[in-house]
Amino acid sequence: MKRNAGINGVLVAVLIFSASTVLARAQAGSDARRPNIVMVHWHDLGQYLHCYGVKTVQTPNFDKLAEEGVRFARSFCTQPGCSPSRASLFTGRHPHSNGVMGLTHANFAWELHPGEKHLAQFLKEAGYATVAIGVIHETHSGAKRCGYDKYLRPSRAAEGTTAAIEELTRLAAADQPFYLFAGFTEPHRLRYPEGPGQPPEGHGFPGPHLQPDSTLGVEIPGYLRDTPGTREELAGLQGAIRHVDEQFGRFMQAFEALDLAGNTLLIATTDHGVAMPRAKCSLYEPGLRVAMLLRYAGREGWHSGVTRNEMVSNIDVLPTILELVGIAVPANVQGRSFAPLLDGRAYTPNAMIFGEQTYHGYYDPQRSVRTETHKLIAYFSTALAIQDPSQQWRPTSDVVVPKHPALAFHPHLELYDLAKDPWEQHDLANKLEFATVRDDLARRLYQHMVETQDPLLRGAVTSPHHEATMKLLQGELSTK
Repeated sequence: MKRNAGINGVLVAVLIFSASTVLARAQAGSDARRPNIVMVHWHDLGQYLHCYGVKTVQTPNFDKLAEEGVRFARSFCTQPGCSPSRASLFTGRHPHSNGVMGLTHANFAWELHPGEKHLAQFLKEAGYATVAIGVIHETHSGAKRCGYDKYLRPSRAAEGTTAAIEELTRLAAADQPFYLFAGFTEPHRLRYPEGPGQPPEGHGFPGPHLQPDSTLGVEIPGYLRDTPGTREELAGLQGAIRHVDEQFGRFMQAFEALDLAGNTLLIATTDHGVAMPRAKCSLYEPGLRVAMLLRYAGREGWHSGVTRNEMVSNIDVLPTILELVGIAVPANVQGRSFAPLLDGRAYTPNAMIFGEQTYHGYYDPQRSVRTETHKLIAYFSTALAIQDPSQQWRPTSDVVVPKHPALAFHPHLELYDLAKDPWEQHDLANKLEFATVRDDLARRLYQHMVETQDPLLRGAVTSPHHEATMKLLQGELSTK
């Protein structure tokens, strides 16, 4: 009851502030100012939404944004791991270029290069108020490194949404353009307390505070086997996503009450695919495809239920925002603004999408190039065929390929015909009739690595953990 009372109090405050804010805007003529930027971000969501074709998951609030805004049907991340993908989103640069080639927390300790500029820094320098709530996973150094004026820690969807509504209300009442980022943990796998039949520190869906959802059944994607364990996990995932959608609905109710749509770019997105085997931590489609929904009611082409089928990458988001607000895009930004696409101006779609992984749980270097029809993946170590993202000693879900994951290891190259084999189950790299396609994509991928000065060209990449251990052995660091 106390929690509900607090939520209701926040919404009442929103309604009170909204009337005064609308009047203040009219008096100040602030409609001409740069648009506000609001980004809401969820951990491990992939494209597991009803508006992306998953019929058994209940996401009416995401679906409404898709119906009123723009949905990018083929939106990709640069790396299927949390920190590297976020680093790309906020710098417009590939992980091997911006320095975050693995996770940033604990002993993983990857960090943005000192000269890398974060989206919040760009906007702060342009006069924006900058606020972050919840998950900041693109740096080891915290919110100030990113350029945020204010940071609030709540990261679970319910508590974080309440904080986001409060900050949105405060920012909307001020006569200053603002950038609000809200990053939530769910639907990431969450730790369950140890109990009968459960391993210590086991992780899973939907989280100990939520319930699974199989109300509409469970749809088994083509890369997973239809087993009781797979169905159990997907029902849990659907429960987590249903909860996330409910919280997003709360946020959108406040957003609409504050009358922000006409001068605010709202982006709803994620870092990478869902935490299922052969999705997260892999360069297959389920790992690299991400939800990308946006709406800016004040600009033609940026709303009204548009679906864009052009391939875009999350490194394209930063230059798009910079162009929208009138900030010059630096020459070192590797993404391409899709603002011209939405505006109806001249735009050449991406012919290739590049993916990568260097570190996640362990060193697993790989690079990929995707065209409209094919994908080539290059592996630089003989690691296990798939890196398991389940955070469990015994994975509950099973993949179709490989048949025996514990006995399967990376080849040098994999090649897939995405038109005929969208789930990437049939490797064509060693088929003679596909040699021309394989070699052409290999050339393109190598050229990309050279142009972006990929450190893999020089050999194995050393991790921060390695460097710290060497310093300990040489007496340069203390373990205290």
